[in-house]
Amino acid sequence: MDLSVPVTDDVTLHVRHRPGTASLPFLLVHGMASSARLWDEVAGHLAAAGHAVYAVDLRGHGDSDTPGTGYDTPTAVADLAAAAAALGLDRVVVAGHSWGGNVAVRLTAERPELVAALALVDGGWLEPATSFPSWEAFAGALRPASLEGATVRSVTDYFRAIHPDWSPAAIEAAVATMRVNPDGSLSRRMSTEQHESMLRSIWNEPPGPWYAAITVPTLLMPAIPKGANDTWADRIRARIRETTAGLRHATMREYVDSEHDLHVQHPRRVADDLLDLARVVQPAHRAR
Repeated sequence: MDLSVPVTDDVTLHVRHRPGTASLPFLLVHGMASSARLWDEVAGHLAAAGHAVYAVDLRGHGDSDTPGTGYDTPTAVADLAAAAAALGLDRVVVAGHSWGGNVAVRLTAERPELVAALALVDGGWLEPATSFPSWEAFAGALRPASLEGATVRSVTDYFRAIHPDWSPAAIEAAVATMRVNPDGSLSRRMSTEQHESMLRSIWNEPPGPWYAAITVPTLLMPAIPKGANDTWADRIRARIRETTAGLRHATMREYVDSEHDLHVQHPRRVADDLLDLARVVQPAHRAR
């Protein structure tokens, strides 16, 4: 079910909703230049277990409005909080992927009454100033690739080649993160300036300062890349543990031999881990 949810006087967000009767709904937050559709398979498993699911297209993404401004973490948090209020949500399990994890961290810290549990899917600990020598190096590494000459067919073939274990629906969703033009060519949904604004926010507003305010159970779900030797994998684990040390109620479930988009590559496993997290807090939620 597709919902249109006004969050400001001039911005409406698109929400992909699946109904459920379980007491705890899920709020799913995508990463930068992604969309709610990439959560579809996870959402299907969560809904099959009885939970209502709300996957939000953040501003400038998917089928949500693309205003001129507001491409930063604080605005994304405010948009999500407004969407939750409009949807009548008062206690949810929030899962955020990549930059969406950073957004979910801040939402949890700022709106503790809203969030029952937090899941960080290979994100929520993004602090590029500790990994890159300069802002310029970071911005250059995350500069969007040119779409000149790109078509639905060429990009679909490319995604199939680099993601052989993604489902056809996931490949279609990944292509749909871009705008399909009438001639079959593709273009970006956000301008270069809007993209850079989001990168600036990631650089200037790391999630670490918000950890101390988070008191709910938190699940860290890092990807350990395929081909990572023991030394490399240990460095990834150590960096995440060090970065997230301020999260007092965090546990970790690693995804070995995996890629960044865990929710797309391993939707059933991600859903099962999210359901386990919901079970931890569900008795307390029922007692409210």
